[in-house]
Amino acid sequence: MSAEILTFGCRLNAYESEVMRGHAAGLSDTVVVNTCAVTAEAERQARQAIRRVARERPGARIVVTGCAAQIDPDAWANLPGVARVLGNADKLKPESWAADAPGAVSDIMAARETAAHLVTEFAGRARAFVQVQQGCDHRCTFCIIPFGRGPNRSVPVGAVVAQVRTLVEAGYQEVVLTGVDIASYGADLPGAPSLGQLARRLLALVPELRRLRLSSLDPAAIDDEVWRLLSAEPRLMPHIHLSLQAGSDLILKRMKRRHLRADVAAAIARARALRPGIAIGADLIAGFPTESDDLFRETLDFVGAMELPFLHVFPYSERPGTPAARMPSVPVGVRRERAVRLREAGKATAGRFLAQQVGRTVSLLTETADAGHSEHFAAVRLAAAAAPARVMAARVVGVGDGVLLAETA
Repeated sequence: MSAEILTFGCRLNAYESEVMRGHAAGLSDTVVVNTCAVTAEAERQARQAIRRVARERPGARIVVTGCAAQIDPDAWANLPGVARVLGNADKLKPESWAADAPGAVSDIMAARETAAHLVTEFAGRARAFVQVQQGCDHRCTFCIIPFGRGPNRSVPVGAVVAQVRTLVEAGYQEVVLTGVDIASYGADLPGAPSLGQLARRLLALVPELRRLRLSSLDPAAIDDEVWRLLSAEPRLMPHIHLSLQAGSDLILKRMKRRHLRADVAAAIARARALRPGIAIGADLIAGFPTESDDLFRETLDFVGAMELPFLHVFPYSERPGTPAARMPSVPVGVRRERAVRLREAGKATAGRFLAQQVGRTVSLLTETADAGHSEHFAAVRLAAAAAPARVMAARVVGVGDGVLLAETA
């Protein structure tokens, strides 16, 4: 039995899990747990998984890695059954996976470059993720991730192109560019190419790529070339996801974000003017410290005013060592209740967005025989089975339970 990999957290972790799958292919009866540190809940789920593996497979060798392991390696090393803890830089080195390699957690803050890796397959996935950068130079008051990922480091354009070409040759028709802060791509590279310049070069040099998608974007750092591509390049999907976090200027300032409500509203208006019908998603934190009822209402109203259909909402989670963890807290029950209200608002705007698709023909990437996602990243269910992992036209005939119902066009 080859190594089994359990992945928690973001798309970047999903990409890195595939890198590790190749490195650890020769290890038998090994379980790799790739952790996330964004929330306490993500860490809880990873600990629960480790305890379950230790209980159900007592002979298995458990290797723990990822952001949570990088930040607090001793805590993870002391869990039952854990044989090794690997840091985020170490986990991507082939030599770290030799059978006799010692455990190691290097100083991620000293990292100066991100190595390129060629991944040829994403197990069980119809779309592929490609890492374009790593780390973050910003210090939002709620976020511990820079201490798990280190400073911003970008993958050279040529290496990204080579990775995408390899994946397209392997049959993937959609690629998602991912990282910790992809809008900061290129600042550390010669010539400082922007994310938009990378995407333009990629689409030009890999003409066989059918669909390109961008992961979460900082509203304060979307470069001009990204805007031009949204306007003129049909292979760049009409879907952007913004790292919004709040719709209250005071909370945004206390988060130490680089944008205000007006900046986000302007970015959304620009996106819709350049690409009519574009789908816009956003990350939101409910119950950030000091968030009063009135300040929460500002975020709730902003979601409705901006008609944001795809929300990723989670209650604020204290991260030890961050400035926000020392601010006056909102009761946990209030955080959860506010998260529910934001999700309900998101469902309402999503319902209106999905209703607008009825009668239209969408471009569908099938992920199973009868389901997939449209170019807007709306979930689609087909009336009849089709070949998985292909891009096809589908006519939307209705909406049910937050999913587009469609027939093969």
